[in-house]
Amino acid sequence: MEIILLERIATLGQMGDVVRVKDGFARNYLLPQGKALRANDGNRKRFESERHQLEARNLERKSEAEKIAEKLGGKSFVVVRQAGETGQLYGSVSTRDVADVLEAAGFTVARTQIALNQPIKTIGLHEISIALHPDVDTRITVNVARSDEEAARQAKGEDLTQAGRDAADELSAEAAANAAALFEEGAGPAAEPAEGEETVAEAVEASE
Repeated sequence: MEIILLERIATLGQMGDVVRVKDGFARNYLLPQGKALRANDGNRKRFESERHQLEARNLERKSEAEKIAEKLGGKSFVVVRQAGETGQLYGSVSTRDVADVLEAAGFTVARTQIALNQPIKTIGLHEISIALHPDVDTRITVNVARSDEEAARQAKGEDLTQAGRDAADELSAEAAANAAALFEEGAGPAAEPAEGEETVAEAVEASE
């Protein structure tokens, strides 16, 4: 299907471009979302007559998106979920979950604006891109943890997955081995002989 874009779409083109897309993509997303019109003579005339209003509306939306990006960008949001010892979630965190968390914090973001290629399935810090406008992106961090306490520890850089614990155990074992080596017999500096005592080397030398 040929359509006229009513706003810039990164994968398709700029406002006013006539492009060909799959029928399902146009009918299920572009047309109902008001992002495009069918490319026929009537809609071409309509677009040209409304072009200035569309451009003005686009600039207004961009300005609003930039203001939201300033407040939202760089923020971290905690999502508490049940997970196993390895850090694998029993469920997952989807775009709907992220949108709900943002809404609870006072930010209205549509699921389609959240760039999450696949649901989050492990605890940890996950950086996500939010497309607030075709020309305005921002990034947030979703801190997925088994509790608020664990979320705070993760925020400080602690790895609470099984891999993180294994690495910490290896470091602890290595530190313990190094400490033990320092106290092994002969590992430390040789003791100085008391006054009047001869060393073993001196005794051997005297007997020769």
